[in-house]
Amino acid sequence: MEKGLTSKEVEESRKKYGSNNISISNNNKFINILLSSLSDPIIKILLIALAIKIVFLFKDFDFFETLGIVIAIFVASFISSMSEYGSGKAFERLQQEASKINCKVVRDSSNKEINIDEVVVGDIIRLETGDKIPADGYLISGDITVDESSLNGETKEIYKESISNWRNSISDINKVYRGTVVYSNSALMKVTSVGDNTMYGKIASELKETQRESPLKIRLTNLAKIISKIGYIASFLVSFSYLFSKIVISNNFDIELIMKTITNFPVITSYILYALTLSVTIIVVAVPEGLPMMITLVLSSNMKRMLKNNVLVRKLTGIETAGSLNILFTDKTGTLTKGSLEVIGLINGNYKEYSNELELEKYKKYHDIVKKSIIYNNASSYSNDKSKIIGGNITDKALLRFIISDTSKTLKTYNLIPFSSKTKYSAITLDDKNKINLIKGSPDLILKNCNKFYDEFGFARTFIDKEQYISKINSYSKKGIRLIALATSLSKSIMIRDLTLVGVILIKDEVRSEAIEGVKLVKNAHIQTVMITGDNIDTAISIAKEVGIIENDNDIALTSDELNSKSDEELKKLLPRLKVVARSLPQDKSRLVRISQELNLVVGMTGDGVNDAPALKKADVGFAMGSGTEVSKEASDIVILDDNFISISKAILFGRTIFKSIRKFIIVQLTINFCAISLSIICPFIGVDTPVTVIQMLWVNMVMDTLAGLAFAYEPPLIEYMNELPKKRDESIINRYMISEIVFTGIYSALLCLAFLKLPIISNYFRNSVDKVYLMTAFFGLFIFIDIFNSFNARTTRLDIFSNITSNKVFILIMLFITIVQILLIYFGGSMFRTAGLTFSEFLIMLLIALTVVPVDWIRKIIYRRKYGLGGV
Repeated sequence: MEKGLTSKEVEESRKKYGSNNISISNNNKFINILLSSLSDPIIKILLIALAIKIVFLFKDFDFFETLGIVIAIFVASFISSMSEYGSGKAFERLQQEASKINCKVVRDSSNKEINIDEVVVGDIIRLETGDKIPADGYLISGDITVDESSLNGETKEIYKESISNWRNSISDINKVYRGTVVYSNSALMKVTSVGDNTMYGKIASELKETQRESPLKIRLTNLAKIISKIGYIASFLVSFSYLFSKIVISNNFDIELIMKTITNFPVITSYILYALTLSVTIIVVAVPEGLPMMITLVLSSNMKRMLKNNVLVRKLTGIETAGSLNILFTDKTGTLTKGSLEVIGLINGNYKEYSNELELEKYKKYHDIVKKSIIYNNASSYSNDKSKIIGGNITDKALLRFIISDTSKTLKTYNLIPFSSKTKYSAITLDDKNKINLIKGSPDLILKNCNKFYDEFGFARTFIDKEQYISKINSYSKKGIRLIALATSLSKSIMIRDLTLVGVILIKDEVRSEAIEGVKLVKNAHIQTVMITGDNIDTAISIAKEVGIIENDNDIALTSDELNSKSDEELKKLLPRLKVVARSLPQDKSRLVRISQELNLVVGMTGDGVNDAPALKKADVGFAMGSGTEVSKEASDIVILDDNFISISKAILFGRTIFKSIRKFIIVQLTINFCAISLSIICPFIGVDTPVTVIQMLWVNMVMDTLAGLAFAYEPPLIEYMNELPKKRDESIINRYMISEIVFTGIYSALLCLAFLKLPIISNYFRNSVDKVYLMTAFFGLFIFIDIFNSFNARTTRLDIFSNITSNKVFILIMLFITIVQILLIYFGGSMFRTAGLTFSEFLIMLLIALTVVPVDWIRKIIYRRKYGLGGV
């Protein structure tokens, strides 16, 4: 009897070889996430502007504007960091729950149950059916079959036997690995590697590879470059216009007075410093400082909504990237199919089919043969209370569910030969009056060794046209049905020859009804879906046709061997038509991701095994299955909690909605900024120094734009978005439609503001005063209400600006709140906001003038449609 390690030896082993923990990289420290968020390209511009204002422009220091920049940077970074940190903590809790696994160990000459993390090198572990193997090692007694699909992607059971049968030389048939599952039988294993030194741990350590930049990061970087250029040009023009106004216009173009001003050092210095202050202010105005905050809000708010749809977002940018997918590589089992096998029938040697056991019971003798073949040659059995099936693999469990009558095993059995992928069969001898060998396995192997078959009355008959029967059976395989052959023999020892066929069991992993809808949605979104499976090519093609992945003869299905026989260049040419990869290997996924990315495609990959982790990490969006391994989840961006393809399509829809929300907000921000910059450049020439005060601009930039960002964060995910082409990876965040609205509405708004300030036909409607306080109060209201109405214009490309507005109640509430606050500021803002109240008629005139941006934008939309069609954000 094995005594195992003593308590002292356990401690010594742990000190020497380490613990059994997997050291998955933990970058979820709040400070790390916060510092990482400061690398946002828009925030970088704000940081530079902040530094200039603090370091260089100490003279006439603008406290409120500087404070506004600080708040914009802090809030955007802090909210982003908190959201991702919270998501990381939720994921950590998910992982901790998954790792609460105990195992049975022999220590101090007794059996103990310990947590998987406490296992050390040298431990003796008891393995039984259904156990997850806790570490790497080799068998020292007994034999088992294991499922190694989490490591190698192979779904078949692997037979393992103890080292004692191999004269103490360790071979692969003796080795077992962490993360694999015992299918049948029991054994003792000795641990040789723990934690990071296991194969499982080594694959996990490969995940430190840096992921390429997300499409959103690339687009924001390009936007930052464009905005910075515009800001620099505008700041120069504003500074020039200010200096020209003070030096030239104020001196009535008199050369002598101009030279006198230039040579007056204190005066010209104050002018230049103020011009520099204006330059920095314009750069700040040009930068949509609310954008980083809005992006964070829209990502984090949708992250919570997606969790209700069984989608756990681990990395915020993963949501938006999902909306940009060009190609999606998906597993079959559990994602497109239910992941649980079901016996759908049995066909005997004379082609008679039975869909359930009740149909078999009419033929008592044949029913008895079938029942014994299924019950006794099976590693699964019902629990004592008959509530669940325990032990065995999913195939054995499916077979046992086919028998609804009594499944008690009352007869003696011996000579058990477990199933292995090498022999392709399992067998057992049943002591039933006369000894009979029950055999179960691959139809290819069993049928060629069958000379007879049992008819429905239980009599053995000679196979006359076996080839025709094999052809009939193969037709089921082409329909995606898995086949298991049952047979008997009367030989003294179990040999695969002179067999009598009991029948061929038809088993199917039913396609999820939602998967068909999900595949259709993804196809309508112009995203190529490629199914990757370990099944044979016929089964794979059948499933792909059933769910709608393969639709015509131009679609290509390849086996792993065919895939690997092609060069990268050949595969790139075939990729647009590739729909299925059968008999796939783990390395096939990584290669397909790499080749797709070389074609500048945005790539999505699903996976659940340890072997999938490198491909999940390499993909632009890695979708891990909720039932998958901890390592695959760690490598992913998004975890699909219900393993359902329809949830992936929902993630894509949310991603597209988010990108549209970001674009809508950019329209609003840049339109008002365009207007503000235009006014800053032109107003010094027409005698208006400060059309909008610093405090008013703080309200516009920080309060209103932040609230508007929150309003757009809750835009509804409309199914119509799934009919659009995916955005290219390097496509600019600002498209032609956006430019038309920003420039057109921006110019109109600026002209409207200038006309409001300078045209007597408008200014005469407002009470006159020395400081024009009533006109400037109305102008402040005009500026804000133009922005409010433009928010309605921006949220839809339709002429009906209220389209789907009831689906975004947050938008309605925020716009109502901004309106109420603005009215309060107009009447009670006082000297701080440079307001003095308006009469009802003055307020109404101001509101109606602001409202003209709506019909003007209708005209723009109509012209755009006629010229470019139904484009949009």
